[in-house]
Amino acid sequence: MAYFLFFVLVAVVLGLIGATADGLGHLLIIGIVVLVADVAVAAVWLSRRARRRPVR
Repeated sequence: MAYFLFFVLVAVVLGLIGATADGLGHLLIIGIVVLVADVAVAAVWLSRRARRRPVR
């Protein structure tokens, strides 16, 4: 969970720098890619975790 929050924070910071700084639009793109990858990894992690619960 700590990695998820860290990478979300990194994505937000890169996005803010990329959106505000002139000529650093590539940082905005990198921030968006990091955020999407992080959400995808978290979704896979949660779906694998949900399968381990016993059916009652």
